[in-house]
Amino acid sequence: MAIAIKDVAQLANVAPSTVARVIPNNPRISEKTKVRVRKAMTKLGYHPNFIARSLANQSTRIIGLVMPSSSNDYYQNPFFPTILQGLSEGAQENHYSLLLSTGKTEDEIYEGVVNMVQGGMVDGIILMYSRMNDHILTYLRERDFPFVIIGKPYDYIEEITYVDNDNVLAAEQATDYLIKLGHERIGFIGGDVTLVMTLDRLSGYERALKRAGIDRRGEYTLHEDFLHEGGQAAAKRLLSIEKPPTALVVSDDLMALGIVHSLREMGVRTPEEISIVSFNNVLFSEMSLPALTSVDINIFDLGYQAAKGIIHMLQTGDAPAGTIIPHHFVERHSCRSIKQGAMAMTY
Repeated sequence: MAIAIKDVAQLANVAPSTVARVIPNNPRISEKTKVRVRKAMTKLGYHPNFIARSLANQSTRIIGLVMPSSSNDYYQNPFFPTILQGLSEGAQENHYSLLLSTGKTEDEIYEGVVNMVQGGMVDGIILMYSRMNDHILTYLRERDFPFVIIGKPYDYIEEITYVDNDNVLAAEQATDYLIKLGHERIGFIGGDVTLVMTLDRLSGYERALKRAGIDRRGEYTLHEDFLHEGGQAAAKRLLSIEKPPTALVVSDDLMALGIVHSLREMGVRTPEEISIVSFNNVLFSEMSLPALTSVDINIFDLGYQAAKGIIHMLQTGDAPAGTIIPHHFVERHSCRSIKQGAMAMTY
């Protein structure tokens, strides 16, 4: 005879409704009760029928993921598999699956989101980016459909659940680090100018320069794709300037690696002639020559907390406030002092 929820409830000495809430890991049930119910499930050999539960609850137990682009370029950056790992783990802990958008153009991605929502394919959506004037975000808000953003919203920040770093502070600290090493000709290499992350990091860079009394030079600010090739293009443009910068704040490790390689090909040494601080602290940043000084933004946690946030919203109906994931500075060998007695900073 098949084991039913009522059998688990009787052994655990709880109501059947409590067992039903323990199965999806409802946060309103205490950990003590969850442990007791799960022990009863194990003892009886009870296995939830998630398909039947989804049909009964009119729920798919699927979360849609929307990327800024689904082209091959995006998959080349190690940021993607790391954040996807965090999303996957957060979803699996609560018995949710993930559905990745597959559009290649903005119109295709938008159409895919509409199909997800109107076709009842997903219970909620995670936008894996935040950009200015995003029509997908506008659509989700107008439909009152549950969603979470990885990145600080450009508008409606008090009304939208999001997970992000303090990118202004992180870029400010990275720039301060270079200033403490004696650099004044400091460049900034960012990504897509419509992304809020790019705008925030540029703001932090500018704030640090202003506080130090250093004039910002427009030719020192470039924006390229978050790719190795983007870094190579930035390096060539920088060296064409009459007085190129002596240090760079680069928004992505893969771009920074492209810069290092391109500089080396042109006979410019890192850090002897150009110091570099980058972001993300992915695996190859330590393996690069020289190893990159990088701001670790805890990519896995960004994905994990985004998954937890949307699931909390779906299970309780409450929309959590924005979550700021802490970052930390990882000092390696891509920066050098250009003044006597300069000391490195620690964050």
